[in-house]
Amino acid sequence: MKPKSKVLIIAGSDSSGGAGIQADIKTVTALGSYAMTAVTAITSQNTTGIISIVPISAREISKQIIFTCNDIKPDAIKIGMLHSSNVIRAVINSLKKVKISKIVLDPVMVAKGGQRLINDSAIHILKTRLIKKVTLITPNICEAEVLTKKRIYNVEDMIYAASILLKLGAKNILIKGGHLNTKTVQDVFVNKKEIKIFKNKKFTTKNTHGTGCTLSSAIATYFSCGKLLKKSCELGTKYVNQAIRSNLNFGKGHGPINHLNSIIINKKFR
Repeated sequence: MKPKSKVLIIAGSDSSGGAGIQADIKTVTALGSYAMTAVTAITSQNTTGIISIVPISAREISKQIIFTCNDIKPDAIKIGMLHSSNVIRAVINSLKKVKISKIVLDPVMVAKGGQRLINDSAIHILKTRLIKKVTLITPNICEAEVLTKKRIYNVEDMIYAASILLKLGAKNILIKGGHLNTKTVQDVFVNKKEIKIFKNKKFTTKNTHGTGCTLSSAIATYFSCGKLLKKSCELGTKYVNQAIRSNLNFGKGHGPINHLNSIIINKKFR
């Protein structure tokens, strides 16, 4: 098969392959599209945590974005980990130059093991400038609490937090509900015209490393292929849910999900 679309990923690297750029590339590829990258940081990590982060300079990140897009124009962009104020400013300036209309932002702030990945000044710029420039923002419960300064205990709180993000300039919000203590996962999609709740069965497992990266990349991929944004969110949540269901159980900590769950291998390659 030929790729259905082209997606540029702006995010950090995960040496263990479960999250970050590696999860993004796997997701875009598994869903039938072509992945390009602009690496923002290199991490040394495994399923038990992160031991080091080496940031890429804002200038080099901009060069990756602009030089790549000048040659192969993406149909959509997914943005993940942006580790500093300078990097966020550089990305905003780069987005102005490449002029791509479909942009999905996953506001990565904390690693699965609990390590903080972004400082307060960077959060401020992300909150006041970047979210206005993107089509969709996909925070989890913790990230939505940081952005809105409101505690979230249930779906009603998620909807209220989304309304605050709308007032800050976000066009569309998908707040991920996986951290709530419920029997089903409820992800809330909100814009100025509608509220939609996507419900999926919750699977009890510690192997959920990279779910946020994977979801935002899945949404960006479906969106890049021409599907409506709300439908892209629905299909993205289903893809991630099935990837969690596989329960790979790799590693000693929070293991990865199965990005290959959507692929049927041609007989000649088995």
